[in-house]
Amino acid sequence: MLNQLRKWASLSLLCLALVSCSDEEVKPASSQDNNLAMGNPSNAGTGFDNFLIEKPQYALSYSNYRGTPNWVSWHLSPDWMGNASRQDDFRGDNTLPASFQRVIPSDYTNSGFDRGHNCPSADRTRTEDDNSATFLMTNMIPQAPDNNQETWANLENYSRKLVDQGNELYIIMGSYGKGGTGSNGFKETLADGKVTVPNRIWKVIVVLPQGHDDVGRITTNTRIIAVDTPNSVTVNPDWGGYRTTVDAIEKKTGHDILSSVPAAIQDVLEAQVDKGPTS
Repeated sequence: MLNQLRKWASLSLLCLALVSCSDEEVKPASSQDNNLAMGNPSNAGTGFDNFLIEKPQYALSYSNYRGTPNWVSWHLSPDWMGNASRQDDFRGDNTLPASFQRVIPSDYTNSGFDRGHNCPSADRTRTEDDNSATFLMTNMIPQAPDNNQETWANLENYSRKLVDQGNELYIIMGSYGKGGTGSNGFKETLADGKVTVPNRIWKVIVVLPQGHDDVGRITTNTRIIAVDTPNSVTVNPDWGGYRTTVDAIEKKTGHDILSSVPAAIQDVLEAQVDKGPTS
């Protein structure tokens, strides 16, 4: 009888070990996935006007000539969210090559434009370091206050709502053109030409249910939200009125925004204007 009990105990421990190993192999429902999973829109590399920067929190193409990013790309899921407070530590990015000019927070002082985040502070609250990374000036553009604090804030809040509803997002944001209207009127540059004020600000959002093999799960039914707004204090707070197609943004910027998505699926998705809810 004692031998039988020992045998059953051994079998039970073996089963528990097998279950434990199996559990370790199962990935969680959400994760911190590749910020460039949708592709490198401008084929950024080492050029002064198209310099690729990859940080743990986001990736971007930086223009030394404009003093702003051409685009910033990031992944958003529950794993990026937490309780870290807003750090507000705006600063120059010391990881830029020594030959690049450094934009610093005071370059925006009294300009009439906000230091507008591309990857938002509230999208990176898992740790203080993650949040702090969003305050590097390589993540900023001169953004009209109403655009930044109302229209864009509404879109950012809606994006996080989509995550709360069980989705994960891939977000690519950028700007183009020259000259915007801030609280002190129209300007083309700041800091004696060091920073170019963009004329238009755009964003593309890929919405997926939380899961894995994200690019492989994109179909012609995947929701894509593309928005292109004027950089002006007269912008409408309702971002839904500025929805457009990815194709239209690509035509304006010269980018290939969803280059990792199979071409046949791109052709369908990038020609569509989103008709989904906005709040």
